[in-house]
Amino acid sequence: MTKPSLLELPTGVQLIYLAEGGANVIYRFVNTNEILPPQLQGKLLRLRKQTAADITYKEIARNFDTIIRPLFKPDELVDQTLIRLPESLLARRNEQLRAAERNGQRPKKRHGTYLCLNEPFGLLVTDMTADKGSTLAELKPKWLNQSPSAPPTAHRCRTCALREMKNHASLLPAKEQRSFCPLDLVSEQYESVLRATGLIQGCTDRSRLAHILFRNPTLLRLQSLQKTEREVGLLGPLAQSREMSLAMTLRDCTMFVKIPHDEGSPVEIRLGDLDLKTGAGGKAGYWRDLEAQLIEQDWYRGSTCGHDSSECALHLQRSLPRPA
Repeated sequence: MTKPSLLELPTGVQLIYLAEGGANVIYRFVNTNEILPPQLQGKLLRLRKQTAADITYKEIARNFDTIIRPLFKPDELVDQTLIRLPESLLARRNEQLRAAERNGQRPKKRHGTYLCLNEPFGLLVTDMTADKGSTLAELKPKWLNQSPSAPPTAHRCRTCALREMKNHASLLPAKEQRSFCPLDLVSEQYESVLRATGLIQGCTDRSRLAHILFRNPTLLRLQSLQKTEREVGLLGPLAQSREMSLAMTLRDCTMFVKIPHDEGSPVEIRLGDLDLKTGAGGKAGYWRDLEAQLIEQDWYRGSTCGHDSSECALHLQRSLPRPA
């Protein structure tokens, strides 16, 4: 069986800057007079920045293909495919990033970091941006089950406990974070899912989004995988093990819900941000120290700080009066 030939980005393809994070810049392909090649249609181009982690796209793609892809159906993932870049493309993009800094068109917090000139590949990723005929809801279904090392008397789930700790540390009410409780997303009660959608950005029709997410197979699949891959918290193997890396990756992905305005058209739901996490650079120690802090300072029990923890589904369950 022969390997499929590696895709190569045509030299003349034009790109438009779309967005960037700490480690990558995302570009959109421009539809010019020439027809966009089929392999680029419905795709965005992801290019790697020079960062301390220095993980190549070849390694990222290999981990995705061998570890992440087999866990989900193809239409449940923001797909990513390795593609070879033309020479000088990265240098030209970096010149444009510097020009954008001078013109005030690049976010200030991203100034000074540029694309890695030693990276010969880009990644083609599924385009999940909204268009004129759709809206996009974006959410982080981080911990759909309680942390295995949380105290049995906890009144907060892992996500809500961490949020309360961060809110307390910020001191300023204006900086207080509000978000949904992930346990609500996978609830068997529609009303709980509806409560969560009130705190999800990108969709003004809470009821429609709640109906989409209620007992959604992709969400339930992610919950099941998080339960199976439970080497997190203070339990499990060494901090830099592959098992812990996968477990943390499954708890830090993003769900994109592309909702067409036409209610008769299909909704597209995909999971992204599934690059395999590593324990390098002190991250593994940070994850464990954070869990120890949540336990030792009683953030799980909800007895620390004066913030209202009622957004947590676990707190609401514990607060219900017991039947006589």
